[in-house]
Amino acid sequence: MHDFSQKQTVLGFTNASLPEFVAARVQGYYEDRVARSWGGGHIMRGRRPGLDALHLSSNDYLSISKHPRILHSMSEAILADGNGLLMSGIFLHGENPLLALEDRLADFLRSEASILCQSGYAANTGLLQSIASSGTPVYIDMLAHMSLWEGVRAAGANAVGFFHNDVDHLERQIRRNGPGVVIVDSIYSTNGSMCPLTAIVDTGVSHGCVLVVDESHSLGTHGPGGAGLVVELGLAERVHFRTASLAKAFAGRAGVIACSRRFQDYFKFESRPAIFSSTLLPHEIAGIDATIGVIEHETWRRTKLASNAHYLRTQLTQLGYNLNGSVSQIIALESGTEERTIVLRDALESRGIFGSVFCAPATAQNRALMRLSVHASLNQEELQRIVSVCEAIRDEVGLDQWASTRRMRATPRATAKIGAEECAA
Repeated sequence: MHDFSQKQTVLGFTNASLPEFVAARVQGYYEDRVARSWGGGHIMRGRRPGLDALHLSSNDYLSISKHPRILHSMSEAILADGNGLLMSGIFLHGENPLLALEDRLADFLRSEASILCQSGYAANTGLLQSIASSGTPVYIDMLAHMSLWEGVRAAGANAVGFFHNDVDHLERQIRRNGPGVVIVDSIYSTNGSMCPLTAIVDTGVSHGCVLVVDESHSLGTHGPGGAGLVVELGLAERVHFRTASLAKAFAGRAGVIACSRRFQDYFKFESRPAIFSSTLLPHEIAGIDATIGVIEHETWRRTKLASNAHYLRTQLTQLGYNLNGSVSQIIALESGTEERTIVLRDALESRGIFGSVFCAPATAQNRALMRLSVHASLNQEELQRIVSVCEAIRDEVGLDQWASTRRMRATPRATAKIGAEECAA
């Protein structure tokens, strides 16, 4: 066990000793999590994948990260423009590739305007900091992405959580606290469940609230041309703001906000992440521009993704896994404690299946899970291999003893009802 209150020498260099109040916090991580919860190992670091490994940890849902058209556009931009002008986006005006791309993204999103940010995290924190203030009630789904919660905190606003996908609870909270900002994900990143968007929007609008929908896991994968669930459901003119990370189906590195033209300029001079961060690089702009065309025109990728995800959800549900209402390409195997999740991780990885471990603070305590991110390039043989592995390991991982399994057996009707409601949404 290391004592991180003392100086340590690594490769001949010595850093300054940390004061006790910081050193104790660092030491607590190694004692409480690494030693106690993870048995001296690390929950995120299992086996190294072999050549035949199936990777289900990437958010590249449409399998376009190596698309030749996108890579060609990016390489041309690097050779022509290098890293461009390294400065904050507030200095950009007139004819400019980034501003032109914002207009193209707005068309793609069926929005009046859009704003490009450095990441989905910057988009969410910057947006909330720009529309909420101290005293503003912000109604946020309990499973909303952490960047949205951090945005509420950055704004100094009053976070009012509501039960996951529970429209009635949302309405009770609004009646109790008054008009404010309503925040949801269209598809939730931890368990793949879908928000009942129409009902949420109806409730928020009827009470004079601002609507924010994070479409990180539905932009590119859902809706006409990949425009997302808000557009698919005909809600684009009723939702005030849509945000998304472009590091998911777009396989890039940026974030976007769909908004009004008037708000676009306001945001760029009000949002701290926008003001105090450098703008995107030329090859990133070129890559996103090319990606829009690929997503719009190669519709077979969305079709194949939906088919692959439906097959796996159906098969794993039949094997007794509680998928917590997933209706998307995100499939969560909720093993519960971190100790059980390490067992699950090792069982999958020893058979060549590599997913992503989600644990606190990404999940609630003792609701850790392995997330399998389905993608469009999986073939039938690979899908069957995943199913066969998940069937073979059920006793090894103690599936019958998982709290999620017990919940499913205790409330089968409720579980079915949630799935049906999300499918309808």
